[in-house]
Amino acid sequence: MECLFPNSIWNEDDSRNECILVTGGTGLIGTSIREVLTSTSLTNSEFQIKPFEKWTFLSSKDGDLRDLTDVKRIFEKYKPTMVVHLAAKVGGLYTNMANNLEFFRDNIMINDNVLHTSYECGVKKVISCLSTCIFPDKTTYPIDETMVHNGPPHESNYGYSYAKRMIDVQNRGYNQKLKAQGRQGLFTSIVPCNIFGPWDNFDLKESHVIPGLIHKMYLANKRGDSGYTIYGTGAPLRQFIFSRDLANLTIGITRSYTDPEPIILSVDEDDEVSIKAVAEMIASNFPNIKEIKTDPSYADGQYKKTANNGKLRALFPSFKFTSLNDAICESVVWFIKNYDNKTCIIRLGSTND
Repeated sequence: MECLFPNSIWNEDDSRNECILVTGGTGLIGTSIREVLTSTSLTNSEFQIKPFEKWTFLSSKDGDLRDLTDVKRIFEKYKPTMVVHLAAKVGGLYTNMANNLEFFRDNIMINDNVLHTSYECGVKKVISCLSTCIFPDKTTYPIDETMVHNGPPHESNYGYSYAKRMIDVQNRGYNQKLKAQGRQGLFTSIVPCNIFGPWDNFDLKESHVIPGLIHKMYLANKRGDSGYTIYGTGAPLRQFIFSRDLANLTIGITRSYTDPEPIILSVDEDDEVSIKAVAEMIASNFPNIKEIKTDPSYADGQYKKTANNGKLRALFPSFKFTSLNDAICESVVWFIKNYDNKTCIIRLGSTND
């Protein structure tokens, strides 16, 4: 499918002395960052592109990040001064459960190639994207940035989780090397909670919970179904962040964050909701669906992973998150509008309709 945004964006009058390379640039977060940087209608103008910046967004067409030769070629071509590393092999709960080895191996290769090439090329700041699923399964709540390695992650997605944890280990090693060599540079990471929004992966089998439910309820509503059954009990609790909010914060972190330790990018603890409540919010956008049922025969996954965003609030004290209901409504509207539009980055999988 054709991308609606250019590969690189910059201010025409700038000297472009900051070249920011974004891996995974056509994914959910990368595309949201491009929207924010180029938008003239969004209210947070502080996150729009600055006169000295050039942002380049990589896609799979640029090369295979599991291949070191491809990665070195990409860095030689763009010569980045900063890297926002978003690329990863990702999937929903049941895909992870069935493919833990593949998720571990692919992500280890991607991360090692991107981080080590950044180190060799003298990139001055590398910000990698982790996930709150990396935190220990058995822990106290709320979780914070100091607790990443305090115990094993949930067994359902241990492959992905351990691969992401290793980024934090690598960051420590590279920062130690840079300090010992007297070189300037920073390797750090962001840890977002569950992300969703326009440009998400709406594949029926591979998607995360909100985009998957939007797609499935769209089809159910189209069939005239009066109810919808979600897998599991619906009881697990999650914090969800709208992709545009995460894009704004990632841009701000890229420009101003100087701490080698990770920073959690999450909505407040009070905004945590159950999966069933989320399903009901989604269903409210489809007039035929009047009832949400649950099927406890399916696994729930991790019950909760409540994250503390105190570090984020200290850095951006006045940041206002989009309400979950408004963000879901906007995502549903976007999905329906673009469902049959083959020029948009909308990943659907098999629709069965």
